[in-house]
Amino acid sequence: MALRAIAEGVFADVGPEPHTVVCLHGWGRNRSDWDGVLPDAGRIAVDLPGFGASPVPPEAWGAHEYAAALAPAIAALDEPPVVVGHSFGGRIAVCLAADGVPVRGLVLAGVPLLRRAGSGKSPTGYRFVRWAHDRGLVSDDRLEAARQKYGSADYRAASGIMRDVLVRAVNESYAAELAELDVPVRMVWGGEDTAAHPDIAREAVALVDDAVLDVVEGVGHDVHRSRPDLIQAAVADLA
Repeated sequence: MALRAIAEGVFADVGPEPHTVVCLHGWGRNRSDWDGVLPDAGRIAVDLPGFGASPVPPEAWGAHEYAAALAPAIAALDEPPVVVGHSFGGRIAVCLAADGVPVRGLVLAGVPLLRRAGSGKSPTGYRFVRWAHDRGLVSDDRLEAARQKYGSADYRAASGIMRDVLVRAVNESYAAELAELDVPVRMVWGGEDTAAHPDIAREAVALVDDAVLDVVEGVGHDVHRSRPDLIQAAVADLA
């Protein structure tokens, strides 16, 4: 594998040609998340902007902006690839296909595809501090302390533009994009996934014309690393 710039601000490990699979990692990960999951030959494992070797995007992108950044590199391949996305990367994979970028199919693993009612609502304590901050009653430091106390681990670890990217991402939902897909989709999910509950996958699979869902009991969010054989089988099914 060789690390290369495949588009402006986007680096990736690029395996031997022909390039038939593009891999998109989850939040807080990088291209190495796919090591041992899929063979190097034919694989392009991307560092999404803001992770690994790829610089932070110029503003708070959503999944469609990430997809637009990757689109030229994917469109330039000799043939449409299978795009494999875990978690955050799966959001981008769906947007790539929905936006008309030529892909053979999608393999999605543990992707928060649909924003469920009540999800993303801030804790009461944090909302009170934010309300007070907006009115000049508490300092910036006090607001940041509340963010560190009440925010998720991903939120606490992020800063600057990437924190804004995360907030935007967790508030996005992709029902319309899923309904627009005209390529086959294979979903591989951990039955114990708490970051993207299997019920989300069950709702999402019903929105796609050609989709198959495999829920693996006893496996959590990192199903792609726990059961790489199933990811390999899903890719082979679409090849």
